[in-house]
Amino acid sequence: MSFKAISENFYHKHRWARILLTAIPLFFIALFGMACMFCYSVAWGFFGHVPDTQEILNYENNTASEIYSIDSVLLGKYYFQERTNALFQDIPDHLIDALIATEDVRFYQHQGVDLQSLFRVAIKTLLWGDRSSGGGSTLTQQLAKNLFARTGQGFISLPVNKVKEMIVAKKIEQIYDKETILTLYLNTVSFGNNAFGIETASVRFFNKKPIDLSIEESAVLVGMLKATTRYNPKRNPKFSLERRNVVLAQMEKYGYLSSPELDSLQKIPLIIDFTLTTHNQGIATYFREFLRSELRTWCDSHTNKDGRPYNLYTDGLKIYTTIHSRMQQFAEQAVSIHMKELQSKFNEHWKGTRPWYQNRNTLLTSIHKSDRYQRLKKQGLTESEIQKKFKEPEPMKIFTWDGEQEVEMSPLDSIKHYLYFLNAGFMVMDPTDGAILAWVGGINHKYFKYDHVNIHTKRQVGSIFKPVVYAAALENGVKPCDFVSSRRVTYTNFNDWSPGNANENYQGSYSVQGALTHSVNTVSVKVLRKTKIKNAISMAHKMGIENDIPEVPSIALGTPNLSLFEMVGAFGSFVNQGQAVKPRYLHRIENYDGEILEDYSSDRSQRRAMSKRTATLMLHMLRKVVDKGTAQRLRTKYQLTNDIAGKTGTTQSHADGWFIGMTPKLVAGAWVGSDDPNIHFRTITYGQGAAMALPIWGLFMQQLNGDQEFQELTSAKFQPIPYPLDVLLDCEDYKERRSVSDIFNQLLGRRKKNSNSRKQKSKKKRYR
Repeated sequence: MSFKAISENFYHKHRWARILLTAIPLFFIALFGMACMFCYSVAWGFFGHVPDTQEILNYENNTASEIYSIDSVLLGKYYFQERTNALFQDIPDHLIDALIATEDVRFYQHQGVDLQSLFRVAIKTLLWGDRSSGGGSTLTQQLAKNLFARTGQGFISLPVNKVKEMIVAKKIEQIYDKETILTLYLNTVSFGNNAFGIETASVRFFNKKPIDLSIEESAVLVGMLKATTRYNPKRNPKFSLERRNVVLAQMEKYGYLSSPELDSLQKIPLIIDFTLTTHNQGIATYFREFLRSELRTWCDSHTNKDGRPYNLYTDGLKIYTTIHSRMQQFAEQAVSIHMKELQSKFNEHWKGTRPWYQNRNTLLTSIHKSDRYQRLKKQGLTESEIQKKFKEPEPMKIFTWDGEQEVEMSPLDSIKHYLYFLNAGFMVMDPTDGAILAWVGGINHKYFKYDHVNIHTKRQVGSIFKPVVYAAALENGVKPCDFVSSRRVTYTNFNDWSPGNANENYQGSYSVQGALTHSVNTVSVKVLRKTKIKNAISMAHKMGIENDIPEVPSIALGTPNLSLFEMVGAFGSFVNQGQAVKPRYLHRIENYDGEILEDYSSDRSQRRAMSKRTATLMLHMLRKVVDKGTAQRLRTKYQLTNDIAGKTGTTQSHADGWFIGMTPKLVAGAWVGSDDPNIHFRTITYGQGAAMALPIWGLFMQQLNGDQEFQELTSAKFQPIPYPLDVLLDCEDYKERRSVSDIFNQLLGRRKKNSNSRKQKSKKKRYR
């Protein structure tokens, strides 16, 4: 009997079989119809909006804006999601091969949806429960998910979103070629920890551009896509290595690697160069934070092609600054080396007591200013309740010069811990065009946010203001070799104010240049009074100092509160032949496509602050400060042989230490002190500007001298002082005051000498 006859006989004899054989096809037809209706309902927007072709074309990634140094080094980024887009030519072939072999082996064959993979998932994963068989989403579907976030639809969210992604994937394939799809995918995929895109991941885990990745490094990054936390090479190196080798095996399976290559690559250990650049890490952190507010203002007043204001965090701007990355690193290192050593001296200096013991309000003020106190106050806690909470120990991380430490400490002890720290600011500028080459606003941006370079950060400037006064004096007829008595005077018309000298010497007279060399206070006040206060203030403003200066004689000693930013800028006038330039920090701003939106390179306006004659005299007077005066340790301790001019500064009670130094091509200034002026050294030995601030300058210059790249800059020489200006400086610094008897004896000696001379002449005549 034939098979057909047997089946017909079975069909006629068994009624249930007839029903089943009829129902099964009808069931699948109905199921297929329902699936089609479901898919069409999703496509028609019944379960929410489905992106159309125009939306896909208009899609733009949120791209981080990048800040670059003048020598094209990436300083940092501004972002909501850390992402930098790469071009297809910047992605190595082996990375593409690893991606396709692991995630979508038929990528070049399908048109967005791979039906073979879907059937595999349906049978193996859904029916057999074999989750190791993988998912059915193509790279294009994953891209659709990356571009357009999934929406919540309750218990049917997964099928709705899967269908949407299939529809969008088909549209993407119709719009873009395969290379563009791969590029879009690699620029949008997440690698965890707010890192988006292959370029960001490449820099973070291997500190290199994607094009420089090795095959095994590419395999690590592709392996992370399956589970960014589990296969993170920083957190879970063991699992990451295993996953990397699986990716390499997939590459061999599909012909991208030979068996010998696979064996060799799988034996290579996992090596990463993890580089996490946050707003608190990397170089120029204080500068980047300062620049952020400036750029946000710029963005608000400039619109893109769509007529929208630029968004600093999403529009991928390229900001090129005047900062030089190597100089910035030298500057930061100089601050760290010196401040660590100085902090050790400060702690030893106050050992057994506390630096705020003379002013107990210092501690109380710090408590009240803290974020914790403000938060507890808003919660309605009483003062006693807040004090109790401030004494309760809790785990926390604190800054120390030996690294960040995890400790159990009360908030009160934490405030006391940070009150002990001295801080610093350091800025380097090109005096010819005002370009800021290095900006160090403090000792650690994570724990000390206050920027000590910023123009709005004002501290008493001390004796570094004296060159401004002396420049005004020279402009108004005073000569460098005019001698002025150093006698102490009480100024009754200024509340019996009686300025004194640090060396307590009030005998004799100083030449004007000698008084500047040795920073003699009594002479400086007299020079100011002769010059007139208004003339000195006018000179300060011409030199670029913008903050207000009070009309009082104490400005001769540096009582004005000014910023390091403007003082460094002002000193540039002495090097730049009397021309003042405003410090600048931006070079240009470009959009993502490289189109220049703003060019600052030509913004180098200069204004005459003083005559060339005065600038030349002042520069050579300030050179003497370094060679013979208060800044001598640059020669003795730091062994610097460069042409240097400069001025130290120390404020009342040694609260602030300053030094601004100049070479023919650089002006750099340092400030050191506590954020609270009540906390300071008790003696001038440690608290003077030459001990607190000058060492930063010296250490920075030592590093610069040791780098061949800057040889032309460091070997530059000041122009010799021309005749007859050299004659104006030809005098001694100091003359002792003589008694009446000394003067009488000297006059008597001269009379006897003249009398003997006349007698000798008379004898010669007779002899002739």
